[in-house]
Amino acid sequence: MSHKPSRTTFRARLDEMVRTLRNDIVSGKLSIGQYLPSERVLAIDFQLSKNSVRQGLDLLVSEGLIEKVPRIGNKVVQPYAAEKITVTFGYYPSVLREADLHGLLEDFHREHPHIDVRAVPLTFGNDHGVSLEYMENNLLDIFTLNNTDYQRIFEQDRLLQLEPLEADSEVYPFLSRLFTQTEDCYVRPFLFTPVILCYNREHFREKQVLEPDSSWTWDDAMEAAVRLSDGKDRYGFYFHLLSDNRWPVFLLQSGMKFERNEEGRYVIGGTKLMESLVHCRSLIYHQGIFPTFWSESDADAEQLFLSGKVSMIMTTYLSLNHMRQAKFDFDVAPLPYKNEARSLLVVIGLAVNRHSRHKEAAKVFVDYLLSYNAQLRIRKKTLSIPAHKRAAEWKGKESLKRPSRFHMYREIVPSYRLVSELNLSMDELATIRNELKWFWSNMEDEISVCRRLEAVL
Repeated sequence: MSHKPSRTTFRARLDEMVRTLRNDIVSGKLSIGQYLPSERVLAIDFQLSKNSVRQGLDLLVSEGLIEKVPRIGNKVVQPYAAEKITVTFGYYPSVLREADLHGLLEDFHREHPHIDVRAVPLTFGNDHGVSLEYMENNLLDIFTLNNTDYQRIFEQDRLLQLEPLEADSEVYPFLSRLFTQTEDCYVRPFLFTPVILCYNREHFREKQVLEPDSSWTWDDAMEAAVRLSDGKDRYGFYFHLLSDNRWPVFLLQSGMKFERNEEGRYVIGGTKLMESLVHCRSLIYHQGIFPTFWSESDADAEQLFLSGKVSMIMTTYLSLNHMRQAKFDFDVAPLPYKNEARSLLVVIGLAVNRHSRHKEAAKVFVDYLLSYNAQLRIRKKTLSIPAHKRAAEWKGKESLKRPSRFHMYREIVPSYRLVSELNLSMDELATIRNELKWFWSNMEDEISVCRRLEAVL
């Protein structure tokens, strides 16, 4: 019985070789001027004869991708000199500043002139279905995806819209596991931040209040806030209450998660979960320290802080980029806590559309954004924390003024928690937020809100 490969498998291997080399050239993985592996190596790698390898290389020559250099080898030339590959990159608008995106795009285009990245601002959040529709219709090739939007896609059983990617050994280990399902990595971490406390040092010096440290409880924070407030022009503490990157902190600090009883219902009344929500409301109405200003976004809270109207805010490292022009000295500290010292972790990653017609070029762009040089640029030119550990912890001459405790994030890693650890779906979390509006407005008591939450969840 003959074990000679059939002509069909031979053709498949030849096609695979041509396709692999073509993709590597077009995507930039093989750069202009670089020589291909020798014909002998290609023959071994793809289980082809030398004549078959030459046949495939002749096809690449005819396509203008390589040229044969006598007695030396096959050299990559400018791919598709008359045209570029265009990939569309959908990004959260805030990433423009938080990652110095314009600078990154300029550097990428300089290094990869044959790939044109068309950057398009997108909003996921409540409109994440629209963005998924963009993917299905090949309107996006690459896009940013944070951990909560990833959770939504996972809950909708739509992970197959995402292209599996190679995990990155250079990122912080606690990040690399966040976007992995059944050993497939669907999103590569790009930036991350814990939720932190940011405070005006001048206000603290003026009122002779000791600056916060990792021992602060919320009671300590409120005591300081009372001393920092005048109840009219300056308030001690503020945060955007309805932000899903803020209020769940109190639930996480309860040390509990939502669990259904034998009847399949959540029990909230009389638990530390409810105590944490009551505590959150007590902060808002504590002795005039919290302004009666209903913000529309986290940016509103940051603007109050920049204007000197509040002394402390709950914020993130990403948001520090929007406060770089502050005319006063500010610093950061771990979040105060009740029950357990925990902080909410926010991660922004990069994903590739599985339906993309230019997946190789898209992956080249992702590889670039997560390379040491690109991540180091983010470290040097922003106040964000890159996911690449070595880049994030780079030490050298700083070009930006940073809070004196900027590197604090490294010391509080054990406190990091994802909102998904509450054991709620994103829809359930949104339901709780909407139901709590009356409670937070002091229009409903604890018993009533417990009954409603237990009924609707």
